[in-house]
Amino acid sequence: MMEGLEEDELLNLSLAIVTDSGGDMKKKRKIRSCFNPLNSYEGCEGKIFRLLQIREQMLKPNHKRKGVAEDGKGLHLIHLLLITATAVDENNLGTALENLTELYQSVSLTGDSAERVVAYFADGLSARLLTRQSPFYGMIMKEPTSEEEFLAFTDLYRVSPYYQFAHFTANQAIIEAFEKEEESNNRALHVIDFDVSYGFQWPSLIQSLSEKATSGNRILLQITSYGRSLEELQETESRLVSFSKGFRNLVFEFQGLLRGSKLINPRKKKNETVAVNLVSHLNTLNEFLKISDTLKSIHSLNPSIVVLVEQEGSRTTRSFLSRFMESLHYFAAMFDSLEDCLPLESSERLSIEKNHLGKEIKSRLNYDRCNDTDSNCPRYEKMEAWKGRMESHGFSGIKLSSKSLIQAKLLLKIRTHYSPLQFDGGSSSSGFRVFERDDGRAISLGWQDRCLLTASVWHCL
Repeated sequence: MMEGLEEDELLNLSLAIVTDSGGDMKKKRKIRSCFNPLNSYEGCEGKIFRLLQIREQMLKPNHKRKGVAEDGKGLHLIHLLLITATAVDENNLGTALENLTELYQSVSLTGDSAERVVAYFADGLSARLLTRQSPFYGMIMKEPTSEEEFLAFTDLYRVSPYYQFAHFTANQAIIEAFEKEEESNNRALHVIDFDVSYGFQWPSLIQSLSEKATSGNRILLQITSYGRSLEELQETESRLVSFSKGFRNLVFEFQGLLRGSKLINPRKKKNETVAVNLVSHLNTLNEFLKISDTLKSIHSLNPSIVVLVEQEGSRTTRSFLSRFMESLHYFAAMFDSLEDCLPLESSERLSIEKNHLGKEIKSRLNYDRCNDTDSNCPRYEKMEAWKGRMESHGFSGIKLSSKSLIQAKLLLKIRTHYSPLQFDGGSSSSGFRVFERDDGRAISLGWQDRCLLTASVWHCL
């Protein structure tokens, strides 16, 4: 069930501490070199070894404790996690290691939602105590393979409304922009997608446009997408071209560009409708100047529409504890929302938590130690911050149509399994909800009272 945990590797790394033939002093130097130099490590050698042993046990499947929730345990774990985060922030290594040891003894990756989310936050805090050169840091922060990451993304896409809300809302706005210009755009739509993300967004757009076309009056859809690698772009192109062949009344073209490439001749057909798709892209730009340059280049294209969808968060320079608390609230909601999508014992759920959400938790807690060019450390902002940034670069918000709201409501109805659906702040705080915000110029997907994802639509002034 817990495939991919690399238990032999964990054991070997742990044993390397105690089988060092160089004696106690060499062992101490070896362990001390693993610690973040900002922290005091005196007297903590045994504790780090014990911590790694306990963590190794935590990673193993424990069928006796699987999914068992004890009254008040979740609150106790969260309280202990906050105390631990404070100790880490204050460089109190001894207290941090003691608390992390207790946390690892109390949680399981196959436990209830609280245990699972706390386990990944404990990992993020443990990694924060270590240098990036430490083999133990690499062990805790180990990235999933590209295949594991793809499968986790696919599973979350299939069972949760999270990404589908983003893509369907964006596509509805793009279709409406195309329809508005249909008499003058030569039935041509050009979407410039700044982050291809496997291309999962576009089959529904292809299908929707095909329904508006006829064999004698075909629609041309061109998608220009930026990707992280040639392999990603080639695989995406292959999937989309294969899918589009089933719609003969639609002419489909795909152009893949590596991130950072210049967009040459953006308008392929006279008067075509140009839509810019910014779904989870701007948060990957590690500098405000890069965001500004991107928005300036988009404005110069004078697109008919710009769709912005971002995870709710804060690219804040405030304290580590502030960032920790905000991340904890967000991911606790995400882990809770999986209760509505998959049973605890589901292998798909374990994959989503380990290779998608868990990876992001650990990156979020250690993003200030990432390389400046590392796009695996996204930083997030609130809707209000993105609004100010868009307006300062010459964009004005567009009120989303009633169709967008109805579609979002229907999506949640289809994708909600156990919890009662709420819309526009209903009386209950359970389950997925849709929030209409900024006088109708934005809509958010939320879990209970927590906004998870916000979509907004813009045009150039």
